Amino acid sequence: MNVAFLGLGAMGEPMARHIAGKGFPLTVWNRTAARAAALAERGVAVAASAGDAARGADIVLLCVSADRDVLAVIDQVKPALKPDAIVIDTSTVSADTAREAAARVAPAQFLDAPLSGGVEGARNGRLSVMVGGDAATLERARPVLECFAARITHMGEVGAGQATKAVNQVMVAGIAEAVCEALAFAEKLGLPRERLLGVLGAGAANSWFLEKRGASMLEERFDSGFKLGLLHKDLGIVRAMAQRLGAHLPVVDAAFADYQALLDEGRFDEEISALIRLKRRLFA
Repeated sequence: MNVAFLGLGAMGEPMARHIAGKGFPLTVWNRTAARAAALAERGVAVAASAGDAARGADIVLLCVSADRDVLAVIDQVKPALKPDAIVIDTSTVSADTAREAAARVAPAQFLDAPLSGGVEGARNGRLSVMVGGDAATLERARPVLECFAARITHMGEVGAGQATKAVNQVMVAGIAEAVCEALAFAEKLGLPRERLLGVLGAGAANSWFLEKRGASMLEERFDSGFKLGLLHKDLGIVRAMAQRLGAHLPVVDAAFADYQALLDEGRFDEEISALIRLKRRLFA
């Protein structure tokens, strides 16, 4: 099974590395060619364009940042796709964009398969994948997805994967709000860091975010992980979905505003736990 992987960012590069490590013939492409250098050193083929990478591939995976990027790459690969190819978009975009991408690649098959688990999950091959699309198509693609996934869940028709990811991001944002606010409060109370994280992590207040980001945020390390600018983008998608349902989500609105404030300070590339910067100002 020949595989093409398009987009070698913080998530995509380790995912592609896992696919190559499992022995699948792999061709990669990235808009910034230098990002492919490490894979090229491992013997992975590097294409000059997205279309060249997709030509002859049975599975074409995308991992890019935004809705417009997904559709732009889809348009580039469409002429090169085999009729029976499977295009899998692992980006986080709107369900509407997933459905539009599926229409554009036809008669090739399409799966929207956004991810959860962060950069650590990508590096360790332990991501959770939420998939929308045809169930039989997913089974054809499963051996490739299993290269970097600990869990693969079929959620329904095209768009259901992205709808599930929207729900995921509501929870991610809410947990980040609570943990960052609580740890800023703890700092003001003068509580000892290591003992605090230990006791919180042993009880009902524990979470993936507290475990993975608690110590680093208290140490002012915000240079690795999920960029807050991307979470802000995701929350914009969630808000638009809620508005179409005639609703608003207060937790999402609060997080969206907080991350907008950090973006206004030029902090797009900082990890989402940089939210503690704002929360500390509550106690200034």
